[in-house]
Amino acid sequence: MTVKPNEKLSDGLPAFARLRLLPWLGPEGKPCYLDTDDNGSMLSRLADATEAVQLQEAEALITYAEGMLADEHTPPHALHSLGCRLTQALRDVSRVAVSRGMRLPVPAHSEEPYEHEESPRSAAESPG
Repeated sequence: MTVKPNEKLSDGLPAFARLRLLPWLGPEGKPCYLDTDDNGSMLSRLADATEAVQLQEAEALITYAEGMLADEHTPPHALHSLGCRLTQALRDVSRVAVSRGMRLPVPAHSEEPYEHEESPRSAAESPG
């Protein structure tokens, strides 16, 4: 399914609002999306289970990394391997966060947080 950024579906939602970013890549290394409004479908449940495993593995890897980094005798090749594993885990967790963020309801107000207010940073930087 090809989705145009401003395309609306029959239910009035933007097309991208119904797409779920799946926690795996397609055969060409491109993101995969699921177009369904059934969160209980077989593919939705498989995606949920895969996300849960990815998050659990990332948590376990953090604990493992803390131990390796605390040991001053950890060889450089082991640290390199750890870095590669942490990078993949971070990529997985980021994909889960993006997928879940895409499925959050759109807030009633869609203004930028500081559109009509002075941002805390600019207030702190102003003289006075």
